[in-house]
Amino acid sequence: MDHPEDETHSEKQDDEEALARLEEIKKSVEAKMTLRQNNLNPERPDSTYLRTLDSSIKRNTAVIKKLKQINEEQREGLMDDLRGVNLSKFVSEAVTAICEAKLKSSDIQAAVQICSLLHQRYKEFSPSLTQGLLKVFFPGKSAEDLDADKNSKAMKKRSTLKLLLELYYVGVIEDSNIFINIIKDLTSVEQLKDRDTTQTNLTLLASFARQGRVFLGLPISGQDEDFFKGLDVSADQKKSFKKAFNTYYDALADLLQSEHKLLLQMEKENAKLVNAKGELSEDSASSYEKLRKSYDHLYRNISSLAESLDMQPPVMPEDGTTRLTAGDEASPSGAVKDTSVPEPIWDDEDTKTFYECLPDLRAFVPAVLLGEAEPKSNEQSAKAKDKSSESSSEVVENQQTTEDTTEVSADSGSMADGSNAEQPKEKEEVEKEKAKDARKEKGKEKDGDKKMENEKEKGKSLDVANFERLLQRLPGCVSRDLIDQLTVEYCYLNSKTNRKKLVKALFNVPRTSLELLAYYSRMVATLASCMKDIPSMLVQMLEDEFNSLVHKKDQMNIETKIRNIRFIGELCKFKIVPAGLVFSCLKACLDEFTHHNIDVACNLLETCGRFLYRSPETTLRMTNMLDILMRLKNVKNLDPRQSTLVENAYYLCKPPERSARISKVRPPLHQYIRKLLFSDLDKDSIANVLKQLRKLPWSECEQYILKCFMKVHKGKYGQIHLIASLTSGLSRHHDEFAVAVVDEVLEEIRVGLELNEYGAQQKRLAHMRFLGELYNYEHVDSSVIFETLYLTLLYGHDTSEQEVLDPPEDFFRIRMVIILLETCGHYFDRGSSKKRLDQFLIHFQRYILSKGHLPLDIEFDLQDLFANLRPNMTRYATIDEVNAAILQLEEREHASSGDKVSIERHSDTKPSNRPSSDVISSNGKSTAKDIRENGEAHGEESDSDSGSGSVVRDGQNEELDDGNHERGSESGDGDDFDDGDGPGSDDDKFRVRQKVVTVDPEEQADFDQELKALLQESMEQRKLELRGRPALNMTIPMSVFEGSGKDHHHFGRVVGENGEDLLDEENGEQREVQVKVLVKRGNKQQTRQMLIPSDCSLVQSTKQKEAAELEEKQDIKRLVLEYNERDEEEANALGTQILNWTSGGSRGSTRTGEGSGKSGGSRHRFYYHQGGGGSYHARRK
Repeated sequence: MDHPEDETHSEKQDDEEALARLEEIKKSVEAKMTLRQNNLNPERPDSTYLRTLDSSIKRNTAVIKKLKQINEEQREGLMDDLRGVNLSKFVSEAVTAICEAKLKSSDIQAAVQICSLLHQRYKEFSPSLTQGLLKVFFPGKSAEDLDADKNSKAMKKRSTLKLLLELYYVGVIEDSNIFINIIKDLTSVEQLKDRDTTQTNLTLLASFARQGRVFLGLPISGQDEDFFKGLDVSADQKKSFKKAFNTYYDALADLLQSEHKLLLQMEKENAKLVNAKGELSEDSASSYEKLRKSYDHLYRNISSLAESLDMQPPVMPEDGTTRLTAGDEASPSGAVKDTSVPEPIWDDEDTKTFYECLPDLRAFVPAVLLGEAEPKSNEQSAKAKDKSSESSSEVVENQQTTEDTTEVSADSGSMADGSNAEQPKEKEEVEKEKAKDARKEKGKEKDGDKKMENEKEKGKSLDVANFERLLQRLPGCVSRDLIDQLTVEYCYLNSKTNRKKLVKALFNVPRTSLELLAYYSRMVATLASCMKDIPSMLVQMLEDEFNSLVHKKDQMNIETKIRNIRFIGELCKFKIVPAGLVFSCLKACLDEFTHHNIDVACNLLETCGRFLYRSPETTLRMTNMLDILMRLKNVKNLDPRQSTLVENAYYLCKPPERSARISKVRPPLHQYIRKLLFSDLDKDSIANVLKQLRKLPWSECEQYILKCFMKVHKGKYGQIHLIASLTSGLSRHHDEFAVAVVDEVLEEIRVGLELNEYGAQQKRLAHMRFLGELYNYEHVDSSVIFETLYLTLLYGHDTSEQEVLDPPEDFFRIRMVIILLETCGHYFDRGSSKKRLDQFLIHFQRYILSKGHLPLDIEFDLQDLFANLRPNMTRYATIDEVNAAILQLEEREHASSGDKVSIERHSDTKPSNRPSSDVISSNGKSTAKDIRENGEAHGEESDSDSGSGSVVRDGQNEELDDGNHERGSESGDGDDFDDGDGPGSDDDKFRVRQKVVTVDPEEQADFDQELKALLQESMEQRKLELRGRPALNMTIPMSVFEGSGKDHHHFGRVVGENGEDLLDEENGEQREVQVKVLVKRGNKQQTRQMLIPSDCSLVQSTKQKEAAELEEKQDIKRLVLEYNERDEEEANALGTQILNWTSGGSRGSTRTGEGSGKSGGSRHRFYYHQGGGGSYHARRK
């Protein structure tokens, strides 16, 4: 199992590589655009500058020679050389060199750079180059061109066409009509008569269609789209290109059809010849193969051209007769086989290819290595022996004649004169020298023979080592290509000894590696065509082993028995083992149908039973064997395992007849809805899908659309968020639909918890993901998410069905929680949502620890979850640690709830105990100190910045009326909505949807103007009110305002001479009230204290007024506190549920404020804008 970090690392690496490729493409496109601008507006140097460069013939000739070998490696050096020479007088030579250069596909860009440099310097270069390159396509009638190699001409045309297109794209060639002439020449119908020319033209046209899509008006995607927009290809030119291609394509289709008919006719004729004569002549076979190859080549090239033109390739009628001997009219046995066996022998084409299409070793290996050249070599050696014997006899005769002549000469020499007596001595010396030379030559020959023997020994040792390595690679050949390659390699090491070793290695296949048997059998079947002894030896060994194992009648070595019988079955499918041997093995098992023989018989039928049943030669016998097998199964008292084995083997060979599955018939409208949701829906088509769904008759389709939305598990898992997006889009027009979707999802989640079916796990995971996406699109709030999370953990616990609903070894609920939190958990990172998620994760850890040891995949998912949501959170290791953490959490909650209750009680009782005179100051200002303090305390606890507890500190008359309070609370709610920091926001924002009323712009402008005038008038009136205070003819001394806090905040207090309050001795009430009076003596202002009786009308009216103000403020405060408390209770409705689940926890209500709102970025939202034609939705992050 791969580690998730490795997967993420590889994904990141793939993304980086993709980005790097995109950057490279972007840079190349930008470079092309820059080069095109430079070529279209070249700044050519004047003649004086060119004279300063090197104009020598030697230097220029050397540079021109380099132009014949342009490649990417020499590009920079060649461009530097071209910048340093003056080719004004050698432009034609340079053009000729470029035209004669043999360019590869990788050298085209280098040639474009060099041609651009020469174009920007020499005005006459571009026309000359165009004419030179066009000569490749219109060479004329010279004898050299007619005798030239066709392949080289085709390669030259292809590279030249690519170069012309690139030069046109970068602006070196500005005339696009040259391509029209080239295409007209390539698409001429007259050239279809020559097959080689047609194949070459097809490759050129396919290359042009891929590279020059702009000429054909085909769509261009990717980074090149902006680049090709600048090319001025007229509409008439595009039409001419399209017409030429379409006409030529139609002619090609007709040609292909005629070729196909000829091929079918030749196949039928060959089949008749085979049936009449028993074999096919070499000429007929070669002509058929030639026509077949030509047809295949033409079909491939036409298909390539069709793909380049974004067209469908031509479809030929299926004939099924692609072999020489295949023909329905030819063989009556084939007709019998079709009627008796309606099903094919092989299940699919891959299986058929594996067992029937074997490689031809004669095409890969020389005949000498296959042992087929041994008779010829024997004949040659016999002939060599005969020749050597003849030559030896001739040598003996020559020696005898020489001896006779020497004797005659000796006799005659004895009668000669004495002058000839010295000749024998000279002859003896010559003979001695010859003898010495012969000895030396024999010594050299012996040394050479020794060396040859040593080399042969070394070669043998190398062959032995290579063969051992080949046998070691044999168990690793687990594919068709590997075993075929190993077979060919063995042929180079073929010998009689190695063949025996190979058969032994194949026979000793590991008894547990049954998957190798098919590949070993393929190797034997491949070698059987050239080495007849290998299959015969292996079959004999397998047959002997089977007989020995069957006759032992012991219950040992079951794996060996199964390996043996399966090997025989695989060889039977390759037609190496005859069918009679297989039936004899099966009969031996059926004769004593007990114990291991049952397993052996069933394995044999599973391996080759269907092959024998469907083969026409063995159908009848196999049917009888299967009937005997089922009769034995019914008679014998088999255990369930053996009975299941027999039934599986029987029905694998002879499947029961079944009626065709009846597909469900749906109305066309329902089929269209399913197509939209399950086939067409993706991130690009979601707007169109939503538009189509809105067009449907909603009253008829609503229930079915809801049903399809609930089947999110049948679509792609990665498209669940698109279904949620569609839900949000449809809720704009059908409010009840979104509510129904949410209800159905919650109901499905609960039903899944109640049933806990294994087959519904994928469905349950999809519904959890769907619920998270609905939260992301603001159709449920966080309380629903947390309720679902706790329901997932708690449902079924402490009940009698706990072992069924949530057994200890079942970890699926953990995966459900992970899916939901991965979908929407990243939004809970601030405020009360963060606090609630932290609490849940602690309880979640307790649930995880209660499960015991987790599987690795679950553990890795949990690690990723905590790393994404709470990387710094403590992961508890034991159940005691998490219980302690939960108890600590409960105590903290109880403490915070107790403090909140005490603060509320204190704020309610404290202002009522204070005398009314304590809130009256000398200048008539209201301080509301207690209200401010309580408001600030409440704001600190709930993190609310709404204006419920704030105080207006400026102004003369600072009374809070109902209108101002409502306005302030509304503005506070608005701030909470935008910033997500208000109490009770609960991370969710609810909007009242209304119909968008279209407003006339002129009316809107008039309204704005009148509103502006009204506001201006109100501001002016307010200024007048501030200035309209009763004017005094003297200013108030600053000492009145800068007095002690006691004087200002305790206005109306009665003070005696010693500073104590004067109270009535009888009832303790104040008798007199102290006030300050301004008097003026001359130009000097003075204040005097004055005592007024408490029962005076002035004092009484002042007290009544301030008491009414205080009562009004207390009412406002109470209303604000009740509003905040109600929001907190709604946001923390799960407090009691959390505490009830924990062991030993109290059931007291614990309130947790959730006032922070959005977390980790806002959730997905739909904003609807009404414009000309309708509304649309978009997602805001």
